[in-house]
Amino acid sequence: MSAEIVVAVCAVVIAVASLGVSVWQAYVTREHNRHSVRPVLQLHRGIHQGARSGVQLFNVGLGPAVIVSSTVSVDGEVVGRWDKACADRVRTGLPTHLNAVTFGEDEVIPAGYSAYLLSLPQYDAGPHAPVEDLLSRRLTITIAYESFYGGENFRAVYAPE
Repeated sequence: MSAEIVVAVCAVVIAVASLGVSVWQAYVTREHNRHSVRPVLQLHRGIHQGARSGVQLFNVGLGPAVIVSSTVSVDGEVVGRWDKACADRVRTGLPTHLNAVTFGEDEVIPAGYSAYLLSLPQYDAGPHAPVEDLLSRRLTITIAYESFYGGENFRAVYAPE
């Protein structure tokens, strides 16, 4: 085997290896970019005597969350998607008025966002016991969302204890 053939074979092997590394690098870069804008929605209940209390939505991820859909259930029955009409139905029959922040489908929740979906400005255990019962045992909220890339089918769920 001549030296020219050995050099040519080595050049082909190096070129193929270089192409493989480039393809792998592009894949890893795309995955990194997707993760660098991944939203993470969380729903938490906070009941604090004498302070603002309720169900709070946080986006603790690095990117905005695009709301795909939402479902709200009370006592296992679907009330609707989380909009003003649904919030009004959830609040019906309570002895006090809960403040509500609602959103629509395709709404974007920015990174770092924090807001109470349902809240009382000052919780008092006596008169607000039905509210605590609703938030602790009866209410379920499910939010389906995606990043701007789309197709991930992320979910945030607030469920009874």
